[in-house]
Amino acid sequence: MSQDLNDLLEGWSHEPGQIKVRKIMGSDGREKVQLRLDLGLIQMEMAGRPDGTRPKSCESLLVYHQGRAMAAEKKSENYQLSPDDCGELQQEGIQYYHRYLSLFQLEEFSAVARDTARNLELFAFVREHTDREDIVWAFDQFIPYVQMMHTRARASIELEKRKVDIALKEIEKGRDLIVAFYNEHEQADAEKSAELAFLDEWRDELRAKQPVSKLEKMRREMESAISQEAYERAAQLRDEIKALDAKRAKRTASRGSREESEE
Repeated sequence: MSQDLNDLLEGWSHEPGQIKVRKIMGSDGREKVQLRLDLGLIQMEMAGRPDGTRPKSCESLLVYHQGRAMAAEKKSENYQLSPDDCGELQQEGIQYYHRYLSLFQLEEFSAVARDTARNLELFAFVREHTDREDIVWAFDQFIPYVQMMHTRARASIELEKRKVDIALKEIEKGRDLIVAFYNEHEQADAEKSAELAFLDEWRDELRAKQPVSKLEKMRREMESAISQEAYERAAQLRDEIKALDAKRAKRTASRGSREESEE
């Protein structure tokens, strides 16, 4: 077999600004994902640690350190990560970043949700087990982006099932977590956040494609009135929405009583 990368990359040119990914079948009979780079490619496993290794006989370094932290906790000891530990965990996190970015292009959304959740778990673990604020921030600064990708994956899973309402809830949940991050760190960057801007635009596109109920129209009009400081109109809409909600609750209760009596 030729060891020349040009033979492997023939017909698969690199294009700046584009993420080019493909799945191949490995010689071990398992699927792999390949990410094209300007000077070659990265090949990753579809599950487990992307490079296919098992550091310390564990699925990943994160799993290894989590096990040690649990053992220390049972002994009422405080488990601390060294700077070198954190550096190795950061490099491992980059492997998962490359994979979930690649898998998103392949629309493998469940795997993207898995890997982004894993990296968010990594950030939380480092935060808990080091006192170095600079090290914590080296991880936490990526929370808005990883949370956004996690949200995109989870919402895309629901859209594949044509559950637009649930997808919208996932988007709202994700954006709320990103806003909470900025508030926690007392940063004014939330308004400039590319991640929030993307989720807001996507949410608005999905809403525009949905049939809008009378109640939803009124809620949106009330939000608009509040933003425009038209408080009298907002109060009027609020009262009308409460009245409609009360009628709907009464109908639901009445329907439930009829079903019980029929039983």
